[in-house]
Amino acid sequence: MKKLHLLTAVCLASLLIAGCSQKDDLQDLQDDSSNLKSASVKTNYEVVPNELIVKFKDDVSAEAQTTALLKINGKVKEKIHTNAMKDKGDKLGVLLVSTPLQAFDAISKAKGLAEVLYAEPNYIYQHTATSNDTYYTNGSLWGMYGNATSPANQYGCQAGEAWAAEKTGSSSVYIGIIDEGYMYTHEDLAANAGVNPGEFGKTAGVDDDGNGYVDDVYGWDFDGNNNTVFDGVDDDHGTHVAGTIGGVGGNGKGVAGVCWNVKLLSAKFLGSRGGTTANAIKAVDYFTGLKTRVSNPVNIIATNNSWGGGGFSQALMDAITRANTAGILFIAAAGNSGTNNDATPSYPSGYDVANVIAVASITNTGALSSFSQYGATTVDLGAPGSGIYSTVPASTRVKNKTTITSGYANYSGTSMATPHVTGAAALYASTHPGASAATIKNAILSSAVQTASLSGKCVTGGRLNVSGF
Repeated sequence: MKKLHLLTAVCLASLLIAGCSQKDDLQDLQDDSSNLKSASVKTNYEVVPNELIVKFKDDVSAEAQTTALLKINGKVKEKIHTNAMKDKGDKLGVLLVSTPLQAFDAISKAKGLAEVLYAEPNYIYQHTATSNDTYYTNGSLWGMYGNATSPANQYGCQAGEAWAAEKTGSSSVYIGIIDEGYMYTHEDLAANAGVNPGEFGKTAGVDDDGNGYVDDVYGWDFDGNNNTVFDGVDDDHGTHVAGTIGGVGGNGKGVAGVCWNVKLLSAKFLGSRGGTTANAIKAVDYFTGLKTRVSNPVNIIATNNSWGGGGFSQALMDAITRANTAGILFIAAAGNSGTNNDATPSYPSGYDVANVIAVASITNTGALSSFSQYGATTVDLGAPGSGIYSTVPASTRVKNKTTITSGYANYSGTSMATPHVTGAAALYASTHPGASAATIKNAILSSAVQTASLSGKCVTGGRLNVSGF
């Protein structure tokens, strides 16, 4: 049984409000008369206190930057200038700035500075899953079923029908998991654990591929700033997501992911206290850099983003736009507060970038999950998200020694719906080599099955249908 270590569908909103001591002073920082594009800052957004992300205009000198930062008592904590930024001609990157001022006071001051293009909070994001209890043959894996499968469930994603047609994936297709880390040694994931070919089998302790990350064989931990992308039982959410995307099928054990044969890579940015905008930017750009590099490029089709909680970030939107240019889909959870995203935007699923697919959750009866956010223009489709069985790390204790073992658990949330769609993207790419991100997205959305509970609640008005392409 998973401990309730983050958000349940019922208490999502209250948890996101808790922990931000500055919320009483928040205000709308949108200023249409300037180039500052910080969006409306809502009181239910959790931020890193005394930090902000600053983007200077390209022609601002280092000396002028220092002078400007002094006006907000700011000190550069980290310069974020990823390879993906450099490849797109960004000369300066963005700065993570610490200040003794409250973050929103500092942002208010920064928006009046001529040197600043934009300034925004370093938001904290959380994943959204809840725990229940107890695969394909015993009826537990309803999200993979369809009308013609046995067992059958017409509201599943019809993956079983695709498998019956011998559509099970390809090892040439890579998916990036932006989340917690995932247990790449799990019995149902190990065969699909992807590796960075620029580092795998190369010199230990050396950044062989020159991407700025030493020995990032399975990916990178941006929260811990190391190459250890799996840190134990607390990386259950990322592992659960991985199992729905690419749990090994046909091996007689555990679960089967939508795509039985795929390669998974990790960009861990969610830690014990969530993840920040700064680290989310680096995680998105990490996969963009892997795909676009000249030597040993990685065929990354999509990233799975089962997280949310922050307000609008121009810097994060810019990173997602770079991923779009690279042909990487950004598949994101709609959120778990049960609200209308058309009325109250939710990020990152709400970014208006062509590669984004926003996913709502449905139950095994076809109903919109009670917790699921929705939006006729801002959420694309629904997918199974209530009572989803998948892989997790477990622990056993024998003779005073704790060992991490392969386990399975049942979670609910738009976090669980999203990887069904990501798995579908991987499956489509495996049968349509070279397909563009736009083509894959169109195939997924155009094959959605019209569903009463989703009518007027999402762009397609329907649910995922993996057998439809």
